Amino acid sequence: MLSVSIQCITKHYGQTRIINNLSLDVEESTFVCLLGSSGSGKTTILRLIAGLEPLDRGEIILNGKSASENSKILIPPFQRQIGLIFQDLALWPHFTVFENIAFGLKLKKEKNINSKISNMLDFFDISGHLKKYPCQLSGGQQQMVAIARSLVLNPRLLLMDEPLANLDVKLKVKIRNQIKKLIIEFPLTIIYVTHDHNEAFKLADKIVIINSGTVEATGTTQEIQNSENKFVRAFVEI
Repeated sequence: MLSVSIQCITKHYGQTRIINNLSLDVEESTFVCLLGSSGSGKTTILRLIAGLEPLDRGEIILNGKSASENSKILIPPFQRQIGLIFQDLALWPHFTVFENIAFGLKLKKEKNINSKISNMLDFFDISGHLKKYPCQLSGGQQQMVAIARSLVLNPRLLLMDEPLANLDVKLKVKIRNQIKKLIIEFPLTIIYVTHDHNEAFKLADKIVIINSGTVEATGTTQEIQNSENKFVRAFVEI
């Protein structure tokens, strides 16, 4: 598992400041939700943690080692042991379920690929769809394939960006329950982005309210629900 320490980071796109002197600590083996409205900077935080973009200022530390400092990426993304699941899932449409999940393993020249994939398919209850293409799967099944593709590489930190946003209510509940099991079944730290406070309340050990690129409040579900912060109370509709 990875711990994450974000220290006074800032990120601009052109003249627009997206992340503003933000600091945050995530302990290993915890499920943290970044909760905020669209455009608040949540996705950018994930991309910076993953090393997909450099900081303008500040530092990101993974398990005590500096991974990004100011404009320098000190640990490249492929060495960070991080899985990243985007909202659009990014499954390869011309690959079968098996080929999608196996892709990263083959790049790493891993052994026992069939066995590793079989275990993932069983866990996510998609073993009957091995030879299907993404277009032949339901939205929920596609989501499970995307998660399985990340987990089969044994990441120590899983970053999830609005993974339930495009699903109907019934599927959201089913997959939310499956996601909750990940922290129990796998040696993981999870940072999960959402704009839905009910989703965050159901999933998170710790909730971080993001407002205009900075941390407005942090706490457990109960602490956030009992917050006296006017912005927090308005956002979570207490």
